[in-house]
Amino acid sequence: MKLPTDYKKLSPKQRREVRLQYIEAQSNKCMYCGESLYEAVPERITKKPINWKLFPAGFLVHPIHLQHCHKTNMTEGAVHAYCNAVLWQYEGK
Repeated sequence: MKLPTDYKKLSPKQRREVRLQYIEAQSNKCMYCGESLYEAVPERITKKPINWKLFPAGFLVHPIHLQHCHKTNMTEGAVHAYCNAVLWQYEGK
């Protein structure tokens, strides 16, 4: 699939495929923190408190998320789930 793509037009299966494309394109690194998506989220990120009431139940079930812009709906990259929460809560992304 051509990246970036419109997140809202993707089926769950397509979202998974796009997430895998980003993971490969990013050499397995989180687009936010730059660390391996297959390692623990760095402390500089996890020390930021998260108001988990803002997020849906099961938000952390999948450790790697497909980040997208909430204004344009265009995908931006693959991120750790915690990094996704930080992006949304602290940066409005």
